[in-house]
Amino acid sequence: MLCYAVVRHCGHGDAVNWRVKQVLCVLSFERVEGFEQAWNRVRLHNPLVAGVFVSPFAPFCWSILHVGDCAVCWVVWSDDAEEEAFSCADEVAVSEASAGVFLHRLNCLDGEDINVDLEATDAVAGKWVPRDGDTFITKDNFIFYVFGYEHPRDRVVAFLKYIPVEYGELFKIKFLKKLWKKGKQQYVRAEKLYTAANYNAFLEVFKRSFRDYVFHSPFSHKDVICVPLKQIKRVYAPNECLQTLLRKKRKDKLEKVAVRLLTLLSKKSKVGLGDFGLHGSLALNMHTGGSDVDFVVYGAGNFRRVERAVERLARKNVLGYVFTKRLDMVRRYRGRFRDVLFVFNAVRKPEEVKTKYGVFRYSPVKPVKFYCTVQDDGEAVFRPAFYGVSGYVPIDKESVLAEDTMPNRVVSMIGYYRNVARRGDRVRVSGMLERVEHVKSKKTSFQVVVGTATNEDEYIWPL
Repeated sequence: MLCYAVVRHCGHGDAVNWRVKQVLCVLSFERVEGFEQAWNRVRLHNPLVAGVFVSPFAPFCWSILHVGDCAVCWVVWSDDAEEEAFSCADEVAVSEASAGVFLHRLNCLDGEDINVDLEATDAVAGKWVPRDGDTFITKDNFIFYVFGYEHPRDRVVAFLKYIPVEYGELFKIKFLKKLWKKGKQQYVRAEKLYTAANYNAFLEVFKRSFRDYVFHSPFSHKDVICVPLKQIKRVYAPNECLQTLLRKKRKDKLEKVAVRLLTLLSKKSKVGLGDFGLHGSLALNMHTGGSDVDFVVYGAGNFRRVERAVERLARKNVLGYVFTKRLDMVRRYRGRFRDVLFVFNAVRKPEEVKTKYGVFRYSPVKPVKFYCTVQDDGEAVFRPAFYGVSGYVPIDKESVLAEDTMPNRVVSMIGYYRNVARRGDRVRVSGMLERVEHVKSKKTSFQVVVGTATNEDEYIWPL
């Protein structure tokens, strides 16, 4: 097996003047073809380099440098670097998935000095531990967001965010009129992302045309969108996307506002920037001038500190809240800073993930509507959002329950209903009563789930 490395160059212009600047990461491939034109094209001032092959894909160049028994690749970045890299990878018979390993780390670095690690390699190899809000692109160029923290082995439960425009006709749903673009790939997006009807429409398309994306869960007794790791081309973890942006030298207006906002909130909340992450189109480098800043805070305690910092800054008119939806005044998670909209949510730290796929079996019982009191809001900021509840009062006769089937927890699969109530609050709930069984101990309890994709009329409303 041959070994290659991605290295940096210093200086643009004539290839003769290029110099190796920094080795970024090492890759291995079974075979590389097309070296006939590579021999002695340019001699570098490096005693280990015997020859170079310069790709014709200007202004981007993927170059194979022969270094003793190895070969070294270096990259000249441009705005179209990602697309050109895949073209060049095909040119030398390097797999697209392998190219994605290092592109995950090198995209949009704009030539600054930076050390790049190999966590992206682990993601593609199946060692990545997906967390709610991580984003990934499949080999079919669908863009998904990871949902929650319970995932089957070698798969990721996710929901579809962006659809390649060429597949749009497969989906019989309403799309936003706007087009998104990543590299040369254009995308469309559903007008309403989180409805039961749209989820089921997505599921049916995948069953017909992309069967690998559907998984029947024996623990929930239903088909779900659950992407195999082998189908994932590239992963965007919010914390890593933020670090990439912080290191970027030439930032556009929106990127500068995002950095200023998160730096300010980090300072005022005393939550380190390492516990923030960047989400949405900005993290994917698909943003426009009208995009918002979508960020995450890792850890429930950190999220509460950032909440309080936002509140203090709003009182001082440094930033302002935006209230356009029914629950915005309750959640207070949307705002405006320097004429840019922002939104923030919480993601669990690894030590806050308390269960895993296959520990519990979930069986639907019947739809219910009721009032209750929130007893525990410690996990209400995450998705899924968990509310410990008591004082079940049915709203209609269909919702009357036996004493031994009373729910002690309300779970929202819909992100909109996270953080809508605090301890002691009364809420009105509509959802599906589920029996929860611990697979090993057989101990059972009952919960109500909001966002089952079986009914549009599921909600949590604070009273």
